[in-house]
Amino acid sequence: MGRPTNSSPSSHAAPDLPPKRTGLLRALFALKHSYDGLHMTFRSESAFRQETALAVVLVPCALLLPVTPIERVMLIGTVLLVLLVELLNSAVEAVVDRISLDHHELSGRAKDCGSAAVLIALIICAMTWATVLWPVAKQWLHPHGG
Repeated sequence: MGRPTNSSPSSHAAPDLPPKRTGLLRALFALKHSYDGLHMTFRSESAFRQETALAVVLVPCALLLPVTPIERVMLIGTVLLVLLVELLNSAVEAVVDRISLDHHELSGRAKDCGSAAVLIALIICAMTWATVLWPVAKQWLHPHGG
């Protein structure tokens, strides 16, 4: 006979889906998926590895610098922001590549926007570090106010 011509969602039987996990089990699976995302991005994206290396240096520096707690949060937060935006950029690239490796204007636009977002996050990070560290650097260069 063939397929029914009515293609409305109600005409198709819903597949039996497993019940959603809840509570601690859900949190553990979410944590595992997060780890998998970090691990796979670290293995496959050189930019993420470079930014992670920078974070490994900058986060301990932020913890040791003589700055206020809010400045410390700003320094560490902007470093984490770069990693976050890079993860999202990698996700966009993976989805675009999954759809097609053929060149398409919209695919290029999506990838360019992701790259631009990473650039903006890096600029925010650099501006924050420069602004917070400028008074510290001045004090180190001129310890007696001269």
